[in-house]
Amino acid sequence: MENNPNSNKPLADRARPKSLDAFFGQDDIVGEGKLLRKAIEDDKLPSIILWGPPGTGKTTLAKIITNKTNSEFVQLSAVTSGVKDLREVIRKAKENEMYEKKTILFVDEIHRWNKSQQDALLPHIEDGTITLIGATTENPSFEIRNALLSRCRVFTLKALDKKSLKSIIQTVLKDKNLGLDKIKIKPDNIQILAEMSNGDARTSLNILEYAASLNSEISKDTLKEAFQMVQLQYDKNGEEHYNIISALHKSMRGSDPNAALYWLARMLEAGEDPLYIARRLVRFASEDIGLANSRALEQAVSAYQACHFIGMPECSVILTQAVIYMAKCEKSNELYTAYKSAARDVKDFGNLPVPMHIRNAPTKLMNDLGYGAGYKYSPDHNYQEKQTYLPDELINKKYLKSK
Repeated sequence: MENNPNSNKPLADRARPKSLDAFFGQDDIVGEGKLLRKAIEDDKLPSIILWGPPGTGKTTLAKIITNKTNSEFVQLSAVTSGVKDLREVIRKAKENEMYEKKTILFVDEIHRWNKSQQDALLPHIEDGTITLIGATTENPSFEIRNALLSRCRVFTLKALDKKSLKSIIQTVLKDKNLGLDKIKIKPDNIQILAEMSNGDARTSLNILEYAASLNSEISKDTLKEAFQMVQLQYDKNGEEHYNIISALHKSMRGSDPNAALYWLARMLEAGEDPLYIARRLVRFASEDIGLANSRALEQAVSAYQACHFIGMPECSVILTQAVIYMAKCEKSNELYTAYKSAARDVKDFGNLPVPMHIRNAPTKLMNDLGYGAGYKYSPDHNYQEKQTYLPDELINKKYLKSK
């Protein structure tokens, strides 16, 4: 690897495919004959949003478009750029128009742009000055302005399956230009590496690169060591959040506000998206507190809205308030267990028929068939009526302990 002039770049970056034929996975959107593939090959790309988990190929697709287009390709990161940078892109795009040249703008992590930044794009997408490619790990419906979203096609990228990950790993190992062609690794260990990666090609290649630096013959133990090291590196960079969000969740569940505050700070100081944490608090409020304190959900939703309004670093104290509140609340997982029990019955019993007396009867025919017959209107009986509401197979089933 030392002989490779680009070895200072991460393997995941050096190994990016240059064409769609070398791009593994996402056949649903870039397979033969698919709309996005045809648009890329014909250099007639509309404004698009690429939505998917990390390591699924969003940036790689943007790079492939760079190689295929005759347009000027400009890349911005929503984390480090603002309206000033966008204005400069627009200025150059207008100059390009004078020479009948299009401009494609790739915005990575576009969900991090605020309302004014997103709104600044609108007129220039509408008049064709700019073709936008936005990449996001967050649901565009929540994080991208409707006005902007309505002017883009959304393409959803899925976590890569093990077959695609194995193909990526094997291709990289065979590529002499990447410096790993002398590495020895058994097929079973390639399978293990693919399973470790959780659908993320970048994780696969980071583990492979670190394992190769440890040993020219990669064993299962070498992969485990590399995996642990990569996870630690992600921890430092704020990219690996699953273990820490688990620690935060369990600390709040265990009613330890000090530990919960520490894990919150670990995430925020590492650059974690505050809205990701806020969404997890909304879930926690019902899953782990629920009926013990119904105000917890209000607190969590308010925290999410406040974080959305003001962002970091100001919203750190808002999340602190919510996290400590959750940790100190009385706990109950009754809602969580009750739903799991009801869902299990749905799977076990299938589509049980709705009892006739509680069916709706909007037509004469349905009324003649007995829909709604015998139903007792609760207010007329002071809510003390005796009637069943569950299918016959589940009569007297109790999902909640309290009732």
